[in-house]
Amino acid sequence: MRQSKFSKQSRQSGFTLVEIAIVLVIIGLILGGVLKGQSLIDNARYKNFTKQIQGLRAAVYTFQDQYKGMPGDLANVSGLDASATPGNGTGLIGSGECNVAGEESCLFWSHLRYADLIAGDPTLTDASANMTHSYGGQIASMGWTKSGNGVNEHKFYVKSIPGDVAQRYDNEFDDGDASSGDVSNNSTAGGATYY
Repeated sequence: MRQSKFSKQSRQSGFTLVEIAIVLVIIGLILGGVLKGQSLIDNARYKNFTKQIQGLRAAVYTFQDQYKGMPGDLANVSGLDASATPGNGTGLIGSGECNVAGEESCLFWSHLRYADLIAGDPTLTDASANMTHSYGGQIASMGWTKSGNGVNEHKFYVKSIPGDVAQRYDNEFDDGDASSGDVSNNSTAGGATYY
């Protein structure tokens, strides 16, 4: 007896519901791990940034204690190095961003480096002396500035920092308001922030 090719039921193979569920769970676990890993990386970068700012503050206070003057403004640099460029000794670091060789806001970095309080080449006294923070932007100067709180004071000038990072830092270390306090933004500098 001959069977018709149509009389046999053909079986199609495919994925069962259980197999699809297992694949979806595995994909979910992988995505969860990636997102958690990114969160860990972001937190590590932020902690590095805050340590860098706190370390710079500590370096300034240590410099003041050791040399009885402000880095960049120190007129008697004999305690630093014979080749160090002196500041004018007024007690104020010249205002503005470190751009031109010999400005006190550039000498600020040189003096801290000659004192071995921060790493880097102490002979740099122009814009190349600026430090880079963990988000890739510059910490451009420590000048005499009028900040968001209406007070003239020495502050770090941090450029190209993500807005959420600046807000988080402001929330943790100041009043959470970008227009007031010790942490404030400079709207004319494309998101730069003073610390």
